[in-house]
Amino acid sequence: MILDINVIIILAVTAIVSAIGFKKYVWFFSIGYGFSVAAIGATLMILFKENLSLFNVIACIVLILYGLRLGGFLAWREFKNKTYSKKMGNEIKDGSKMNYGIKSMIWICCFILYFLMCSPVVFRFMNGSKADSFLLVGIAIAIIGFLIEVIADAQKNNQKKENPNRFCDKGLYKIVRCPNYFGELVLWFGIYLSGVTIYNGALQWVIATLGLIGIIYVMFSGTKRIETRQDKNYGEDEEYKEYIKRTPILLPLIPIYSVKKHKLLVA
Repeated sequence: MILDINVIIILAVTAIVSAIGFKKYVWFFSIGYGFSVAAIGATLMILFKENLSLFNVIACIVLILYGLRLGGFLAWREFKNKTYSKKMGNEIKDGSKMNYGIKSMIWICCFILYFLMCSPVVFRFMNGSKADSFLLVGIAIAIIGFLIEVIADAQKNNQKKENPNRFCDKGLYKIVRCPNYFGELVLWFGIYLSGVTIYNGALQWVIATLGLIGIIYVMFSGTKRIETRQDKNYGEDEEYKEYIKRTPILLPLIPIYSVKKHKLLVA
């Protein structure tokens, strides 16, 4: 499987797309991430164009739509939203002085992770299996996760238009403080679940599982970064203090209210 030409092609495409991070290293995790996922979905449809089934196509479309939306939004925010760019420029270094070797290691880790995350869809094509209940349920869960992200981002945008200086606590933000990250976890869990009946051997199980574990770690690390930033911006607001006491930070109904003290998470 490791030497399969299709895997090599997909890895090469992912590596090329994510290489945008050499311009600005945070793009490895943002713009490069979104467009890499979209590229994997599109590449699969090209490589296996003679063996496409309805739900395999839907799985690819989910990857493409998710990736284009995320990559496009992050690119717009980076290049067109001057307020955001200025604010983040003060908080995040551009990596211009980062050693090339370190950048290369980050790049390699990123494009491999993106392949691992999408591997359930890749294996579904490679192993030539038909639709089953896990595929149907998994894709449905992934779509729900995608919709949660879309709704959460729209609600945040509307709340920020009403009051740019207030934290978001309406809509999905009443249930969880980072609903967009929760939606992303739901999406990738659905992708993982869609392939559990077709993993061929222990290696494919390990690859797919590492992808799921990887994105869970990334989402919790991102949550730590957001929590740290929000505490800095709203930490003296009494309403904010009450909000974070009663609202879980990432997983609805799970009483985890803070992750910023966990040193293993890289914000």
